[in-house]
Amino acid sequence: MDFLGFITLLIAGFTACAEFASYALVHPVIRHLPQKQHIFFEQASLKTYGRIMPILMPVSVILTLSFAVFTKELGTIELASRFSSAGMFILATIITIRYNVPINKAIKQWDGDNPPAAWKDIRKRWMFFQSIRSWLLLIGFVLLCFSVTI
Repeated sequence: MDFLGFITLLIAGFTACAEFASYALVHPVIRHLPQKQHIFFEQASLKTYGRIMPILMPVSVILTLSFAVFTKELGTIELASRFSSAGMFILATIITIRYNVPINKAIKQWDGDNPPAAWKDIRKRWMFFQSIRSWLLLIGFVLLCFSVTI
């Protein structure tokens, strides 16, 4: 494997795993917290994820697409897997920008003692899009790994 393949697996894998772990392991626990603690956790999580994911998600798109375009002598299955992987990362990034980011911006402004009346519905909407993008990222990473191993 070349450097592009290695760095693509590394960055795309970290991105996919971080988002999927958030969806599958962290958010099911915090949704049971009392209102104030739930909102505090969400806001704190936005600070940590908000520093790294705006960089890693677009970089993952660039890397997966570059890995599909600039690798030589691929069979049909490898090429299809790599472009499908890139497509998954592209779709996840579009969903993130279109749906999750605006909700995140609103959540940053909430008062934990006095959130909007529909705050749980807003969180459910965010979680719906988080589930879609998390699965897209995980499937994209699996396709990427498959393309490297066959």
